[in-house]
Amino acid sequence: MGWLWVGDAALIFVVIPFVLFWLNKVLRPATEIKKYADDILQHGVALTGTLDAVPKLATTVELTSAARGLVGRYGRALEKLL
Repeated sequence: MGWLWVGDAALIFVVIPFVLFWLNKVLRPATEIKKYADDILQHGVALTGTLDAVPKLATTVELTSAARGLVGRYGRALEKLL
């Protein structure tokens, strides 16, 4: 019966604190990873709002190429006048 008490004491004072120590060593990084993942998700969603103007870039490229052609025509007309 005495060995049973020794086994119980070893379980309570040695094994359980050891398990809790290692559980803490595993759970702390896991919670930090979750915080980082939540931060990435929040900023990723905010970033998608700034990408709404991307389809308008094609229109901008077309307008700038058209303006470049018009500037060339304007320059040639000025050369003729001078």
